[in-house]
Amino acid sequence: MANGSARILLVDDEQSIQTLLSYPLRKDGYHVTSALDGGEALQRFEEGRFDLVILDLMLPRLDGVEVCRELRSRSQVPIIMLTAKGSETDKVAGLEVGADDYITKPFSMREFRSRVKAALRRSRMGAETTDEERIESGELTVDFGRRMVTLREEEVRVTYVEFEILGALARSPGRVLTRETLLEHVWATPSTATHAPSTSTSGTCGRSWSRTPRSRSSSSPCVASVIAFASRCAGARS
Repeated sequence: MANGSARILLVDDEQSIQTLLSYPLRKDGYHVTSALDGGEALQRFEEGRFDLVILDLMLPRLDGVEVCRELRSRSQVPIIMLTAKGSETDKVAGLEVGADDYITKPFSMREFRSRVKAALRRSRMGAETTDEERIESGELTVDFGRRMVTLREEEVRVTYVEFEILGALARSPGRVLTRETLLEHVWATPSTATHAPSTSTSGTCGRSWSRTPRSRSSSSPCVASVIAFASRCAGARS
């Protein structure tokens, strides 16, 4: 995906932020569409095709978490969430409903542009993956073409970031992947990886990554069990 063909939906209710962020994006060659609230964001998304959504957490009419949840129910488009809230709870809330990355205000333009490029690059690499590529190990299946994870024939809902971590584990049987290695794989560069949530991964691939189930059903597998299971299967395949 060349910069000139990438379309970005920028959602923020502050006109000053819209101006500040849209300028470097357009300078980098992206097509930028603006939305000032959650309702307008969903309308704009319905009207056009977008390669990336940059979404503020605090929005009028419909907040960023609800917009993110609605977008993720329709599409696997990468979503970067902007937040002025620095608490881990707020960051995890966005990631849990499907955001792929987050940036805490205030941030530098260098970091912002780097994360945009990384998100588009990950999305492009995922789109180029063949539909036939899938890894099966026992009861676990990671389907890269459909970006789907199943455990014991039950689909497990995962975010873009969680899928990338599972993919890295599944493609590295018998190897111990450190937290830093996984973060660099997901966020593309060490500089952006250092800002990732401290609870994202552990030092080895066999530890749990998230404690929150993806389904309200108590019998449904959660991301923690899937990643731990993937790690054991990877070790068994080596």
